[in-house]
Amino acid sequence: MLTMGVAACGGDDGGGEGSGNEVTIGFMGDLTGENSGLVIPPRNGAQLAIEQYNATNPKVKIKFKPYDSQGKPEQATTLVQGAIKQDKIVGLIGPAFSGESQATGPILEEAKVPSVSPSATQITLAEKGWKFWHRVVADDAVQSAGAGDFITSQLKAKKVATIHDNQEYGKGLADAIGNAVKPKGAQIMAEGVDDKATDYSATVNKIKSFNPDVVYFGGYYAQAGRLFKQLREGGVKARLMSGDGSLATGLIEGAGQENAQGAMLSCGCLIDEAGTSNAKAKKFATDYQAKFGSPVAIYSGEGYDAATAFIEAIKAGNTEPEKINQYLSTVNFEGVGKPIKFDAKGELASQDIYVYEVKANKMPLLGNTKEAKVE
Repeated sequence: MLTMGVAACGGDDGGGEGSGNEVTIGFMGDLTGENSGLVIPPRNGAQLAIEQYNATNPKVKIKFKPYDSQGKPEQATTLVQGAIKQDKIVGLIGPAFSGESQATGPILEEAKVPSVSPSATQITLAEKGWKFWHRVVADDAVQSAGAGDFITSQLKAKKVATIHDNQEYGKGLADAIGNAVKPKGAQIMAEGVDDKATDYSATVNKIKSFNPDVVYFGGYYAQAGRLFKQLREGGVKARLMSGDGSLATGLIEGAGQENAQGAMLSCGCLIDEAGTSNAKAKKFATDYQAKFGSPVAIYSGEGYDAATAFIEAIKAGNTEPEKINQYLSTVNFEGVGKPIKFDAKGELASQDIYVYEVKANKMPLLGNTKEAKVE
C-alpha cells in the first residue's frame, strides 16, 4: 500500500470556525495502525481534493488536518473533542471505521459539527437519528444483499461459513451475509474469532469439518490474512471471501500470495485505476498517481468525494458547521465513480456493490455483483 507520511493531531495554528478566510476540515482514521492500508488512500484522496480547491485561490481556503485514531474508538473520542474545541473544525471526513464512528457520533452531534465518512459501513450508524452524520458508501445491508446474491447465484454455494472478528463492523457484516444466503437455501455455520489472536486453529478445524463451499470473513485485512493463511495451510479448499475491510494488498501479504489467490472481496466502493467510469474518474486517477506515486486504491475516490461535498458547501458561502450541514442535505453532484447525494438519514443514494478477486499480487475489479463473472 502507500507509504506516505501521515500527520497526527498536533499544534499547528490557524483555521477553524470564525477564521474568515480559512476553515479547518479534519480527517480521522487509522493512519499508523495495522489496518492503515484501508485509511491512507481516502486520506490521500481528501487531501488531493482540498489541495486542488486551494490552488484555485478561493475566497475561503481550507486547512486539512488529519487525526490518527489508529482505528480505536477510545482514541477517536479524545481526538474528536480536541478537534472540535481546540482546532475548531467545521467538518470531519471520517471516522473511517464503524466502531470509532459509533463512539464519536454523539460528540459530533452535540457539537453540531457535520461528518462525512468515506468508509464506515455498519448498518446501525444510520439508525441513530443523527442529523450531522453522512457517508459516501453503501452500508452493510446493501453490501450483504449484493454479496449474498453473488455467493448463491454466481458461486453456487450450498454451504457457507460466516466468520467474524467480534467487532461492530465485522460481526454485523458476517451476520448480514448469513441472513442473506440462508433464505436462498444455503446451510450456515457462524463463528467468531478474537481479533487479537494469532492462532485460529480451533476455528479452522470447525470450518474444515463443516466443509463449506464459501468462507466469508467479516472484519479487516490484518485478521483476514492470518485466517486465510491458516485455512489454506489447514487444507480448507472453499472459496475465500471477505468485505471492504479486507480490500487491501495487506490481505495478500498476510495470507501469502499463493494462499490468497482467488479470494474475493465485496465493497460498495469502486476502485477504477484506469479511470474508465467517466471523465472525472480518469482525471482523478491521473492526478492521484502523479501526486502520490501509486494508483488509486480502496476508498481513495470516496475520500475525494467526501472532501468535495464539504468543498461545495464552502464554495456556496457556508463557513459555519451548521450552515455547512444544511448545505450537505442538498448536495447532488457526480462523484469520482458514483453520484453523491444524501438521503434524510445521511445515507448515499447510490447502491451498487462491486466484487474484486485476488490475482497474483493485485485485486482487479470483476464488476458489480449482478454482472461479475467468475472463472
